Amino acid sequence: MIQKQLDINKEEFENLDERQRSAVEGYRAGKYAKVVLEGVPAEFVKLFDARRPIVVGGLSATEDRFGYLQVRIKRHRWHKRILKTNDPLIFSLGWRRFQTMPIYSTTDSRTRNRMLKYTPEHMHCFGTIYGPLIAPNTGFVCFNSMSASTPGFRIAATGTILSVDESTEIVKKLKLTGTPAKIYKNTAFIKDMFNSSLEIAKFEGASIKTVSGIRGQIKRALSKPEGQFRATFEDKILLSDIVFLRAWYPIKPHRFYNPVTNLIGWQPMRLTGEVRRDQNVPAPQPKNSQYRTIERETRHFNPLRVPRALAADLPFKSQIVETKKQKKETYMQKRAVVMAPGSEEKKARALMQQLLTIRNDAAAKRRAAKEKNRAAFQKKLADSEEKKEAREKRESKDFWRKNGRKRAAAEDGGGGKRRK
Repeated sequence: MIQKQLDINKEEFENLDERQRSAVEGYRAGKYAKVVLEGVPAEFVKLFDARRPIVVGGLSATEDRFGYLQVRIKRHRWHKRILKTNDPLIFSLGWRRFQTMPIYSTTDSRTRNRMLKYTPEHMHCFGTIYGPLIAPNTGFVCFNSMSASTPGFRIAATGTILSVDESTEIVKKLKLTGTPAKIYKNTAFIKDMFNSSLEIAKFEGASIKTVSGIRGQIKRALSKPEGQFRATFEDKILLSDIVFLRAWYPIKPHRFYNPVTNLIGWQPMRLTGEVRRDQNVPAPQPKNSQYRTIERETRHFNPLRVPRALAADLPFKSQIVETKKQKKETYMQKRAVVMAPGSEEKKARALMQQLLTIRNDAAAKRRAAKEKNRAAFQKKLADSEEKKEAREKRESKDFWRKNGRKRAAAEDGGGGKRRK
């Protein structure tokens, strides 16, 4: 039916000239068409190269809107370097090629999108980019550079579009630490974690934890000094404990969209390391980011004090015997023998120690061999005992099988005579 209608249309269009046929049917494949472009920059004409073909395509009305795209991305196994969050990448997505700054993330227990600093090895992760909205399940390819002089494999990553949204929720782990200022049983005043009462009010009721594993909760801010708060714990903590609070900080992707216009001399956004290398600028080294030695105070523990009433109730073996240290030097301490490094006595002692070591080693080997032989002998004895028990049991059964019949016959005969 469809083929019949196509044949009828073809017969009707053959009677029309080219202009009328193009107006009704449209331009057929293989025909030359004249395209008028408006708003073209002057560089497009100056840098025009006839050796490069120009592909003309169309965009739907929804693809002119911009927003955040959630993608599933994976670094290509042939790409040598891992990808870092907020490093610019060139996306080839649909009809467009543009440069943007993706943020990589992963689902943390299916409750939140936790930011990743780098792409994981040999597995997919989620990414959030800013760009033109496009239909889900659309594939894309990523590049670090579009230059033909780039050595190695240029495709950095591949992936698909998962969802399209105007907003996004990505969080980053934030850990705040503090130390106890005062301790009252299970309550403590914590300092050096916040700077003002307003910050503490935002975290009231939050869970905190010490390094030793004691859990607690933030209660209220103190009036003085500023930045300290009251917290309760499951057990009494020490002044040497470090209290930390695990929080999540929201991250917003950059609204960066740089279309790739390579036909008019396009310049991509460079990495910070590339800019420093080109301008010979050394990398900054903040003072707080440098490694420094940690000086820890030596802790002194007080001696154990046992009450006299409790010590008196202890059994004899558990009695605590306290002896004072001897102040006077003993005879051996006064007459300590100091041997010279190369003396004959020291050499003789070293030789005796070596001989004793050899003797002990040989004795240990003999002991092990003896234990092995003893185990084999014990096993042999056990086997012979089992055979002996089985033989005695078998002989006993045979004896009672024979003698039991004779005794039964004798008892039957004797009983008949008595009855007479």
